[in-house]
Amino acid sequence: MAEQNIESKLKNLLKQEKIQLWSPPYTQLDNDNQPGTQHMQELAERYALMMGLSIAEVGGALESIRVQAVKRGKRNQTFRETSVATLELQLPKDCKKDLKAKDYLETRLDVLVQEVVDRIGEKFGLRFIKLILNGKTLSLDQRLDLQGVKNHSKVMVLRVSDTRMKQQLSQDEKKNHNESLQRSQKGFQILSERDGSQDPDTTPFLEIADQKGNPLKIPERERKALILAMGLHEKGRSLMKRKQYDDALCHLLQADQHFSGFDSALLSSVDNYAVLQLDIVWCYRALEALHCLSDAGSRLQRAERCFLQCYGEQRQRLLRIKGNSGTEEVLFLRLYLLQSLLSYLNGDDSQARQQLSKVELLYNRLCLDSDKVEQLMALGFTEREVRLGLRACGGDPQKAAIHISNCRQEREELRQRERMKRRTRMEAIATLTELGYSRNDAARALHHADGDINRASEILLDSSPANNNTVGVMSPEKVEQLVDLGFDRDLSETALRLTGGDIPSATQLLLDNQGVLTPPSTSSASSSPSSEDPASASTSTSAGQIWIKDDELVNEVLGDISRHEDDYLDLTLEEESGLISTMRGYLNPTHAQ
Repeated sequence: MAEQNIESKLKNLLKQEKIQLWSPPYTQLDNDNQPGTQHMQELAERYALMMGLSIAEVGGALESIRVQAVKRGKRNQTFRETSVATLELQLPKDCKKDLKAKDYLETRLDVLVQEVVDRIGEKFGLRFIKLILNGKTLSLDQRLDLQGVKNHSKVMVLRVSDTRMKQQLSQDEKKNHNESLQRSQKGFQILSERDGSQDPDTTPFLEIADQKGNPLKIPERERKALILAMGLHEKGRSLMKRKQYDDALCHLLQADQHFSGFDSALLSSVDNYAVLQLDIVWCYRALEALHCLSDAGSRLQRAERCFLQCYGEQRQRLLRIKGNSGTEEVLFLRLYLLQSLLSYLNGDDSQARQQLSKVELLYNRLCLDSDKVEQLMALGFTEREVRLGLRACGGDPQKAAIHISNCRQEREELRQRERMKRRTRMEAIATLTELGYSRNDAARALHHADGDINRASEILLDSSPANNNTVGVMSPEKVEQLVDLGFDRDLSETALRLTGGDIPSATQLLLDNQGVLTPPSTSSASSSPSSEDPASASTSTSAGQIWIKDDELVNEVLGDISRHEDDYLDLTLEEESGLISTMRGYLNPTHAQ
């Protein structure tokens, strides 16, 4: 990092003085672009005195900048003459022979990304990779130039999953593992579409809530999209905890794309978007990809702006909702720490020290006394509860014990209210389905009626036949026809739903599956998975297999969602402590001597 800091400072000085190192007298154009030794030496001596660094250190950095500039000029000429661009690749650390050397790839920009991925894989021995440009994943089936790739673009190369794991997997498992991101997205999409009418004791259901855990009322379409975005974020955070930063970043960037379509007013009500920006930059840091300074810097600006909108300038909104702001301070610690790091890499030592000073104040306040932690854990509280409780109460163990107990009670009351609300909703949907309406129509009507079953009935009665699935699709008459043929009523409804109400097709479907369809409303939907290949199950016409496959995906993604709503605030600060020490070393005045 020190080399990048010095180069950034020198580039700023060169820009201020309008010095072009790639031109005479600093580069001899008539002598194979060799350095103008005398002028480079004089420049190094002058800048070394200004920066308080050794002449050798400054001279080496200036020569590195000059060589890069000359090569860039040659690549510009190549691009003008042949349309062949040069991309700078940020490879995984363990793929680089020389950590300081930069890796490049020459390519036309009117080719598909897949072609470039194949070439990178062949050249550097990589498989299952994604390309990231300015914080966005490049689509394999689109051209480079249509996705903003230009000559000299810096492209990050991410592995989709851990190499050692891939070596141990069969070919089919490799394929499934490579599709991890798609599986995550599909699982959360299924989860977002569940209407909350399932058994509240056995079926998970996600809801958007504020910092206090109270549900936020937002349009159904936005609720589903937000659950998908937040679900991918949770998956990414889970991978971050396991230090699988490549996979984590893929999920986080996918979540970011889904978040970007939301209204800013909605995002200011929840802090998820700001936390996501922090997590993406934290992954950049872990992958040593902070050469993407412009993207990292803009993300931190968005995070800070969103935090202030969500919490209030002086955390007043947060204090009003939660009664304290101690637990959220860890987010500001990480924000200021990353801002300090970026300022240092940009050569702004003053700003870096200013931010680091704020970090150290927060760290000293948030760092916990081990004796107090053990004291509270002896009372039966978990380590996470203790950390959050002590930070919320300024380190006072007695207040923390009361706070933790109150939080437990509030969470239990919230769960009880949610169970009761869902049971009531489930009973209302059951009542409406008994009248011949489909579960989807009943759930939709209840949503528009804010849970009022009488209003929901009116909505269903007033809806036109063209918009009512029960007419022509699941009418009682059609169900009875199938029941008269000897099929189970629930299975008949499922078959009609799958076939759009076509009696012959529904009959054939039931016959083909020997009447073993699993309707979505029965408990068998969560039974053990079929022994068939998962890929073939997803394309089968069997409703039972389809729903089993859905539940497999849902259970898979739910395994990455913490059951504790404040999990994202539970930082041990171990990684932060290490980075603070590193920054202290770089910013210490004696370091530059």
